[in-house]
Formats: sequence, C-alpha cells, structure tokens
Amino acid sequence: MSNLKLFETKKVRTHWDIKNEKWYFSIIDVIEILTGSSIPKRYWSDLKKKLQKEGSQLYEEIVQLKLQSSDGKFYSTDVADTEQLLRLIQSIPSPKAEPFKQWLATVGYERLEETEDPELALDRAMETYLKKGYTKEWVNQRLKSIEVRKDLTDEWENRGVSKRQEFAVLTDIITKEWSGFTTKEYKEYKSLKKENLRDNMTNLELVLNMLAEATTTEISKEKQPERFDENRIIASQGGKIAGDTRKAIESKTGKKVVTKLHAKKLHEIKLIG
Repeated sequence: MSNLKLFETKKVRTHWDIKNEKWYFSIIDVIEILTGSSIPKRYWSDLKKKLQKEGSQLYEEIVQLKLQSSDGKFYSTDVADTEQLLRLIQSIPSPKAEPFKQWLATVGYERLEETEDPELALDRAMETYLKKGYTKEWVNQRLKSIEVRKDLTDEWENRGVSKRQEFAVLTDIITKEWSGFTTKEYKEYKSLKKENLRDNMTNLELVLNMLAEATTTEISKEKQPERFDENRIIASQGGKIAGDTRKAIESKTGKKVVTKLHAKKLHEIKLIG
C-alpha cells in the first residue's frame, strides 16, 4: 500500500508492507528534506558511492519499489525501512535529523494504532487536509473519492489489470471521457507540477470524477472483463456517463465544470468575497 506522509509541509512517498508489517520510505524524498538539496538524486548517488567504498552493510540492504512520481507514473525508487533510514540519517549532517527521527517514530506508532482502529486513518487524513486550508465539506468529498478509487483499483486487480502503467492508461481514458482532458492535460490546465490533481479539484470536479470511477467499477463487476481491451471499453463507458452529466450541468448553469481554480484557492476567494 503506497501513499504520502507529511513531514512539516514536505511530502514523503511511503509504502506499507502488509506481509512484513513495516514502512518503507523514499530515500530521495528524505534526503531532499534533510539537506534542502535541489538535486537530491545526485546527493544520494554520491552518498551511495561513499557507503559502498566504506563497505557499509546498509548499502547492501537497500531495495527498490515502484512509487508514484510527480508525473503520475510509477518508477523504481530506492527505499529504506525505518531502521535503515535511522542509520542512513547518521550519514547526513542536518539540523532536521532529530525532528525527523521523532517523525519516524510517530509514523510507526500511528500505523499500529490504525491497524487496531482503521477509522483513525480517516481522522488523521481529515486533520491533515484541514491544516492545509481545505474546507471540511471538501475534505469529506476527498476522503470519499479515495474510497471510490480503492474500490476501482481492487476491481481492476480482480480482472487481471496488475501493471501500474495499465492503471494509468485506464485512468486517462476515464478522465478524458468525463473532463475532456487526459490526466496530464488536466494538470497542465490547472498549472500543476508535483501537486496531486485530485487535491486540487473543486467539489463538483471531485463528484464527477467519483461518478466516473464508481460507474466504471459497477460496469466492470457486471461485465466481468477478461482482457485489457475489454477494460478499456468499460473505462470509456464509465467515464462517458459522467461526461454526459458534466455537459448537462454546464448546459443548465452556463458555466464550465472543469476550472483552472484549485480547491483551496476557490475557498480563499469565497472568504475574501
């Protein structure tokens, strides 16, 4: 299970290994936070060479996982578990080392709590979004959209869609059908770079995106596709239903549903108004 964790205001890509019950953290993300380097990949490359020359056991233990990059695609990335990361931090002079160690301990403890009580994960997600300046109403929609997305990806996996690039292709089809944009075009339209697209959708955009994905899930469960081409057709059908709804809303309101505004920015404008 891969997701993001926040250290102060910085994002760290993480992966929870269900089988071994441990967190893995993107080393590049951690290095960027600790060093403030604009080229953390080069810093990590130099540090790896240093560790290798020293015959460090840590160097031998580093593994790679496919984590989502800022372009929405998944790439093999060097990761470390909590114990390895604590050892790695000792090789990186940084005033943020101690606060980061405390953060790691908190992340581990919270995961244990969430295993016992899954609702805590939702509560913490709500708290994180509210701290970022989102409205409670928007956060409720966003959390629901995460649930709907999980249902869809589970259904895809049940139908043999296991490659992350295939997930991206199907998502692009759905997004294009309902919004008129591919995921990349949508992000460019909103002038987004590393930011998460859904975190910058308005309430109505989120609702239509959920409709597209929930509809795709239901059609897939009914049709039970066996080939990827069949999944593509169903993705198009699910997205089109939401796309027709978008067009109907725009026809009645005279306004475009897909906007360049970001969710937080729209809230700020309303407050000023």
